[in-house]
Amino acid sequence: MTQDFFIRGLGFYVPETVVTNADLEKIVDTTDEWITTRTGIRERRVAAPGEASSDLALGAAKAALADAGMVADELTHILVYTLTPDFYCPPTACLLEEKLGIRGRFAQDLNAACSGFVYGLETARSIVALHPEAKVLLCAAEVLTSRTNWADRRTCVLFGDGASAAIIAGTQGKGSARIVDARLYSDGSLGHLLTVKGGGSAAPLKLGDVVDENFFVQMAGQEVFKHAVRNMTSVCEEVLAAAGIATDGVDFLIPHQANLRIIDAVAKKLSIPAERCVITIDRYGNSSASSVGIALAEARQTGRIQPGAVVLLAVFGGGFTWGASLLQF
Repeated sequence: MTQDFFIRGLGFYVPETVVTNADLEKIVDTTDEWITTRTGIRERRVAAPGEASSDLALGAAKAALADAGMVADELTHILVYTLTPDFYCPPTACLLEEKLGIRGRFAQDLNAACSGFVYGLETARSIVALHPEAKVLLCAAEVLTSRTNWADRRTCVLFGDGASAAIIAGTQGKGSARIVDARLYSDGSLGHLLTVKGGGSAAPLKLGDVVDENFFVQMAGQEVFKHAVRNMTSVCEEVLAAAGIATDGVDFLIPHQANLRIIDAVAKKLSIPAERCVITIDRYGNSSASSVGIALAEARQTGRIQPGAVVLLAVFGGGFTWGASLLQF
């Protein structure tokens, strides 16, 4: 008998501070028109001073627990996907565990860059396959503005902060989504096209060093665009073919919210009309690992996603990593 895996609850959290394109016009050589036409972003959320990834994850986790009708003590595993952890040590997952008021759980940080939420769903499925009684909290949380160079007009307009969460288990609850299938890939030979190097063991900081551009997000935009469109399209086609579902059987496509042009290109190649694409990039920018989960949780919360809906998640991130997950509500 094949085991099923379910998302029992969804949640998201974004910081209160809104930074608009007009705000960015005051600090860098850019315009609202330039940002909007090239990215689709009109505003983004920025964490307050002292507000860390674990704090955003806590807000998303509480929302997911409430959605699932659960309390934190029922959780058995905590996964946090992030490329902006609170610290190198202790792990953000352990900090989140403490903030949830529980102890003794499996708690682990992982990093698949912007693909984190979908990679996390697969990791959670693996845990539940081994431990059928498990109830796994998956959080994808980023304070990406902490690694944003506000003097670089090419990248500083893109990023925002936020967190999303899902609770995965082997039994369903009210309003659950079944994880039908997933496909995940990577290509490390292209990792140099999208980097955050500074402070790592290959680019360590020494006492007294001045932070340079390597500390912040750097990317070859056109190359990333090309690979993102090609790989997200192909992995979506693969996961749909494996499930025997045509693209007209997909109720909603939720792609990584990196750039509206990328989203439009992927949807066009898959023949999925714009009205069936969930878009949040205009309000939240690119929040990396958390973006797909934020869009999914918000669409559920607002009633856009109804029981019976087939939802296709597609992601692409540094590494390169990419993947797709198919959900049935």
